[in-house]
Amino acid sequence: MKMIKHEEMRKEYKREDLGKGIRGKYLEEYKKGTNLVLLSPDVAAVFPDDASVNDALRGLLKVAQQSIGLTKRSSRRR
Repeated sequence: MKMIKHEEMRKEYKREDLGKGIRGKYLEEYKKGTNLVLLSPDVAAVFPDDASVNDALRGLLKVAQQSIGLTKRSSRRR
């Protein structure tokens, strides 16, 4: 990557100076490095931030794991 010297930088650039942009050029690469999830508006309205979503999902996981554990134990005790 070529380093641009300060004196080569313009004070202002026009959009056409930057070339044609390609929409979504890096989308697939971005998706590989993230686990970003979009919530439906009705669900997002209930959760103020990412921490509250994570807490709710952890609670759901705990309940699910406990349910699976009870099912496994109860099937062994016929």
